Amino acid sequence: MNSSQNTNNDILLAIYRDQASVYRLKDIAMLVNEPDFTSLNARLNYYVRSRRLLNPRKGIYAKPGFTAEEIACKLYTPSYLSLQYVLQRSGIIFQYDSAVTSVSYLSRAVDIGGQAFVYRKMKGSVLVNTSGILREKGINIATAERAFLDLCYLDRDFYFDNLHPLNRRMISELLPVYQNAALTKRVTKLMLND
Repeated sequence: MNSSQNTNNDILLAIYRDQASVYRLKDIAMLVNEPDFTSLNARLNYYVRSRRLLNPRKGIYAKPGFTAEEIACKLYTPSYLSLQYVLQRSGIIFQYDSAVTSVSYLSRAVDIGGQAFVYRKMKGSVLVNTSGILREKGINIATAERAFLDLCYLDRDFYFDNLHPLNRRMISELLPVYQNAALTKRVTKLMLND
C-alpha cells in the first residue's frame, strides 16, 4: 500500500471513529489535521463517488445514518434547533409540521432529500447566548422554555396550545437574554392567561 492510500484510509478511519455523523470540510480538516483543503476536498469527493461517504449538500459530508437534527446544526452556524420543532416535541403546540426549525444568523428555507429545514434570523446577542440551549452529540437544541421565548420574540401572534409543561421560573431567568420590554410584557400576559 502506498502512502497516498494509507493517508486516505487514515482520513476515512478518523471520520468513522468520530462520534459525529455530519461534517463540513473544515471539521474534517481539524479532525485529521490536514491544512490542504484542496487535497482534502478531492479525497472526500472520491469517498462520495465510491459511496463511502454521503454528500447531502455542497460542502457537507455525512456518514450513512446521519440525523436531520445534526445536519440542521451544521448547515448554518451558529444555529440551534428551536421554535416549532422543539415546541411540538414538548407538547406546547399540537399542529404537526415536519420541518426542522432552527434559529440562526439568517432566515432561510432549505430542502435536503425531501426534508425541510427552516431557519429564522435572531439578533446576534440572543443567538450566541447559550442559556437554555443543550448540546447533545453535536446537536444544539433549545429547551422548551427557550424555544417558547424565541417564538414569542419572532412571532408575537403565534398561538400556543398548552403552556402547562413550561417552567415559569426558567422563563423568568431567560427573559433578560432578549433585552426586550415588549417581549416581557407579552410573555407575562400569556402566562397569566394560562
